[in-house]
Parts: sequence; C-alpha cells; structure tokens
Amino acid sequence: MRIGIDLGGTKVEAVALARDGSERFRRRVATPTGNYDATVRAIADLVRAADAATGVQASVGIGIPGTLSPATGLIKNANSTCLIGKPLDKDIAAAVGRPVRLANDADCFTLSEASDGAAAGAPIVFGVILGTGVGGGLVIEGRVVSGPNAITGEWGHNPLPWPTAAERPGPVCYCGLTGCIETYLSGPGLTRDHGADWTAERIAASDEPAARAAMERYVERLARGLAHVINIIDPHVIVLGGGLSRIGRLYDDVPRAWRHVFSDTVATRLLPPTHGDSSGVRGAAWLWP
Repeated sequence: MRIGIDLGGTKVEAVALARDGSERFRRRVATPTGNYDATVRAIADLVRAADAATGVQASVGIGIPGTLSPATGLIKNANSTCLIGKPLDKDIAAAVGRPVRLANDADCFTLSEASDGAAAGAPIVFGVILGTGVGGGLVIEGRVVSGPNAITGEWGHNPLPWPTAAERPGPVCYCGLTGCIETYLSGPGLTRDHGADWTAERIAASDEPAARAAMERYVERLARGLAHVINIIDPHVIVLGGGLSRIGRLYDDVPRAWRHVFSDTVATRLLPPTHGDSSGVRGAAWLWP
C-alpha cells in the first residue's frame, strides 16, 4: 500500500493505492493557507486517516508546489510561500513516524502518467503542466529525474524559442526575466494575448476572430516550446496536464506544427492525461517503487 499526498494552494488531497494501482482511500481538506504548522498537521491527519482506513502503515509520498533544495534540505521555488525555507520532509516524517518522499507536483503528474496512465510503458516521458503557470517533469524508465539542482523539467522558465520580432523581448515574468515560456503558454498568458478578460477555456471555444487568432498563436508557440524539448531529450511521449490540457485541438494541431524538430520524422506522441486532476496525488504515491 502507498499513500500519496497532493499539497495544493487550495486543497490537500490524500489517496491510498494498492499494489495494482486501485484506490483504497481518498480524502481532501482545505489547505491552511499561509500557515506552515497547520499544513504539516493537515498532512499528518490525512496520513493517519489513510492508515486507519486501510489497516496498513503505508509509505508516504508528497507532491508539493516547489522543490527540496539539494544544497540546504529546505523548500525552495514554492508558490505557497509559507513552505519556503522549511524542512518539510523532516517535519512531516516526525509527525507521521516514518520516512516520506517529496517531489515537485509536475514530477508527480509525470510519474503517475508514466506508471499507469497515458504513457505507461514508454521509456522516456515528459510531462507538461499548462495552467496558472507552466511546469514540467521528466521520467526515464519509470523513475523521476530531478538533477543536481532539483529543477529538471522547468522548461516554463526557458525563453520562448525561435521568437518573432513581435515577441521580443516578451512579457515580464514573476521570476524577474522577460519572455519566459510561462508568460505565453500559461492560462493568464493566453488571456493576456487575447486582450480581453476571458478565461482560456472561453478563448479556446470561441469563434470570435480575436480568439481564433490567439489560439493559432498559442498552438504555434506550444509547438515551438515542445520542439525545443524534443530536440534535447527526445521523449517517446509528452503528456499534457493542467487546465489547458482539456483543449482538444492541441493534440492534433501541435504535432502538425512541429517543424522545428531536428528530424525528418517525429515519432513522439502528444497525449492527454489518463488520470486528469488525480495524476498529482497518484504520482506522489508512486514515489515509492
């Protein structure tokens, strides 16, 4: 039995998976926003509830909106700022009485889809989160690749590749740079490009000329961004997650626009997620092999 925890900005979700991937327990609670100690208690309470429901003291994996710094052992790059600079893994381990494993939520998403989702059985899988931000994760032969800086897959903070003159220097990103992929391919980025206060879903579904033009630019930019990824790691499968992954045209239109891939053919498959919004919490459970 494995327990997975998905620590999000608004909710903390727990799942217990049996060896075959079937769910034996699931529960979610509101995230204690801005309160680190209460967040640790909420996670510990969910773990204890899963233990009680399954009758097993299972392994615990946690997906977080940030990463654990290899240099300090503390959380960094978290948009839930109360986590930054905290030894989250050690504090939760002490609270639940067993070791825990932490990974970035995009890594957990990718691991879930590579384990028993859309990319099951694929040797190299790149997972993409297209939502409020843009993130990614890399799984090779069933294992998350984190790298010495714990930033593998952070393609959202690379510059948009092959920019046009109109795209330079690009919007200012919260990271302090300009022209990051995230500023173009996130939900807010698509809204900004359209120019009206519309959601990304409304833009994608609209026949209004400005919306169609914005979606054409979005498809072409996503194709460029992913072509850059293919040229570097050559994945067998790219799985899209996040709110914008529900835009169905992406799976046909983006591969047709992969002219920047340095190959005469492109065998990489672009797929929607099997587990959808549940991939993060399921992937956290799979952090323990």
